[in-house]
Amino acid sequence: MKVTRSYLADLILDKLVLSKEKLKEEFNQTGRINSCYIDDLLPEEIAKEIYEAYPSPEEMALHKSLRENKRIAAQMDLYNPLLEEAVFAFQDERIVEIVEEITGLKEMIPDEKLYAGGISLMATGNFLNPHLDNSHDNDRENYRVLNLLYYVTPDWDINNGGNLELWDNGMGKPQRVIHSKFNRLVLMVTNKTSIHSVSKVTADGKRCCVSNYYFSKKPAEASEYFHVTSFYGRPDEQVKNVFLRADAFLRQMVRKFTGKRIVETKHIYKK
Repeated sequence: MKVTRSYLADLILDKLVLSKEKLKEEFNQTGRINSCYIDDLLPEEIAKEIYEAYPSPEEMALHKSLRENKRIAAQMDLYNPLLEEAVFAFQDERIVEIVEEITGLKEMIPDEKLYAGGISLMATGNFLNPHLDNSHDNDRENYRVLNLLYYVTPDWDINNGGNLELWDNGMGKPQRVIHSKFNRLVLMVTNKTSIHSVSKVTADGKRCCVSNYYFSKKPAEASEYFHVTSFYGRPDEQVKNVFLRADAFLRQMVRKFTGKRIVETKHIYKK
């Protein structure tokens, strides 16, 4: 049987409906970055198929700098069709609606252009430094309000690294770790305080993630705000932090006064 985005959305919806109240309670806990996760999202054999459909690292774009070191891809028609179906299953209107119920975020819009979304792969030595996601979409028309991260690497141990880190109380306090466990979906708010990162991968293998972002005309907070993607050094990276904060300030000023990026993003699905 061909696995379509509609079929995958049916399966995802069933799981979210069953766990809706528990997820709502978890997501809306106070005193931390709003987030929740659900395990065993899809039948195990389908989740493994998605993982096995991943391209080799060499077929994906490399993002390597002081900020990050990882492989990404958004031009989904270049790869196994199952990957595109998996990505866009999360954009089914029924999934958006129930995620609105879980999170309390309203009028959310999935991103068919996959701005910063799509698929990612992290291997030994790869990492993502603490950062705030860009507050808006590529055209600065809508707020980015929610990350949906679906992990598909079988038997991925928490000690392998590549785990999501949420800096609930800022960079001066320890981070909360969410294991990038096989077949787990994480929902995470993105706003002006949702600093998050991915720990360095220390084991052989590849940590694979299917990523989506939802946008909205309404910010995920009471007041309006704007910021570019802003990186920080880890607590033990004081020199690196100076460079990353200067980099974020420069890009913020350029975007604020010119409306343009210093470097135009290529992370877009051009259909």
